[in-house]
Amino acid sequence: MKPMAHLGVGIGWRPEIADAVERLDGLDWVEVVAENICPGHLPEALERLRERGTRIVPHGVSLGLGGADRPDPQKLAALGERAVALGAPLVTEHIAFVRTSSPVLEAGHLLPVPRTRDALDVLCENVRIAQDALPVPLALENIAALFSWPGEEMTEGRFLTELVERTGVRLLIDVANLHTNRVNRGEDPAAVLDSIPLEALAYVHVAGGVERGGVWHDTHAHPVPPVVLDLLAELRSRVEPAGVLLERDDDFPPEAELAGELAAIREVLTAGRTAAPGSADGVGAQAEARQAAATWARTGAGDEGGRTRVALGQAALLSALVAGTPVPEGFDRARIRVQVRALAAKRADVVAKVAPELPGILGGREPYRKAFLAYAKGRPMTAGYRRDALDFAEHLLIQDLPADPAARRRLTAWWRERAGARPPRRIVRWARALAGRAA
Repeated sequence: MKPMAHLGVGIGWRPEIADAVERLDGLDWVEVVAENICPGHLPEALERLRERGTRIVPHGVSLGLGGADRPDPQKLAALGERAVALGAPLVTEHIAFVRTSSPVLEAGHLLPVPRTRDALDVLCENVRIAQDALPVPLALENIAALFSWPGEEMTEGRFLTELVERTGVRLLIDVANLHTNRVNRGEDPAAVLDSIPLEALAYVHVAGGVERGGVWHDTHAHPVPPVVLDLLAELRSRVEPAGVLLERDDDFPPEAELAGELAAIREVLTAGRTAAPGSADGVGAQAEARQAAATWARTGAGDEGGRTRVALGQAALLSALVAGTPVPEGFDRARIRVQVRALAAKRADVVAKVAPELPGILGGREPYRKAFLAYAKGRPMTAGYRRDALDFAEHLLIQDLPADPAARRRLTAWWRERAGARPPRRIVRWARALAGRAA
């Protein structure tokens, strides 16, 4: 595998901190959420960074390469288009599933795939499809998780190693996610770092989070804690990463605090290598993975039966998380309840960002959240956050809400402007409400 081009120290570009990012000293590169930009209509601040020679890498969140369905050609084309528009050296995505097609459900979040042979076969085939469609190399990120799948057959290190051996894909290692999985799933970050092929490392993510009730939440809205910087040092002792990126997605701090976090990252990176890369365990794991990859190459990329089994398992889990169906056997029910609440809260927050007028129309943040969470309980998302905002507004209008006539008129006007249609007449609203209660 060719050495990765040097990236340096970067930050996740977000509109809320665009001005601060332009002023940060010594910034080498930025990463943008691919789905949040439009080729040909880049934000002016991003254009200025590009003209200045700052490298920009698109980071996708919606492909769902770990899902049972094969990648959507339109989503792949859109990701490739953004890579070309930005002149990016690579694109990145996640080892996760985000939706199911039967039933049609959207998680609105990155969910872990089971570390089983079936799931690995599906992931490898999906990655190969993506690699063939994309104009630049692909790297995949390990994700943070609140829960584990029952009946897993591999460790995280073995799963990632075999993925690389089979597909040649690069890895984006998020050390904050390693810490999250240590707290939530009892996994040893050092064992993961010892067992994966670090020559496949594209770059590294660093981010903050918070622990509540024995569960670590990977919020990207808190300062990077020392324990995550320690894991960056662990990785740095094994390999010199081509790039390290600070992620921050919410509750943005003052510019000086961002600069301080970047300085702390640089300090870790310049401390120097303190140990030889790899270990006996890591070498053994990689050898086993190469043997498994050779077997896989001889026998083919799995069968449709495996893909069907993955689909059934993911559908049962996602239905429990967003549609209120029973939790599948073997899962930690307490952790699943935590995930259900986290998904609903994230959904409410993202809809409020996509449609910032809604909290104002409904009387503020708390009345909005109360109304949205009540709506979300029995209405899983099926077509993304923008559609979700429209469906939420229509749901309120069907119920003759909000109670204040002036607010209801404002919501009607908001809905009509974006939906491009007349709101349902009263008799239609009654019929829909009755049908909903009957269901």
